Amino acid sequence: MVTVEVDQVLVESRLTAGGVPCPDCPGVLAPWGWARPRGVRGVGVLRPRRGRCVSCLVTHVLLPVTALLRRADAAAVIGAALVARAAGAGHRRIAAVLGVPASTVRGWLRRMSDRLEQVRAHFTVVARRAGVDQSAPSAAGSAWRDVVAAVGAAWAAVTTRFGPGGVLGAVTAWQVASASSGGRLLSPGWPRASLSW
Repeated sequence: MVTVEVDQVLVESRLTAGGVPCPDCPGVLAPWGWARPRGVRGVGVLRPRRGRCVSCLVTHVLLPVTALLRRADAAAVIGAALVARAAGAGHRRIAAVLGVPASTVRGWLRRMSDRLEQVRAHFTVVARRAGVDQSAPSAAGSAWRDVVAAVGAAWAAVTTRFGPGGVLGAVTAWQVASASSGGRLLSPGWPRASLSW
């Protein structure tokens, strides 16, 4: 799985021009059909492009940064739940506001609560690597608020360096979170071992 921009025309042009690198080898991906369509709350029906590496012949789904791997909700919806939790809301209230089942929100929050420090560290490293003279976000008083602050710092660093008039165009904080996590923000085993400075 490879995260790509939202604009399907740009994805297609980069894919046909050999501009999407293979995550498994030094090769590039070429068009290779489509993944099955699926409904994603906050996005609509999503049918991601598939690419096949011209070197190692492995296929990959090209998931737009608006979605997360194996999630039926958009990254922005999940991000809104994490922000609401950082503000002190419980899973039932968050679910009611977002129009998502309470059990789904509870699952997101439980998954994230098991690794708040690792996630904060990941986004702090993203902010430091992307930003020029980017200072680390200040402690916000709770692990949840620290994570949201780190995502905000990563977004600020990326957009200051590359967007909105640059390479990326306009991106949201949760699109940056999706892209920098490889779409795995709530996936098991993410984040892996700590990144070095």
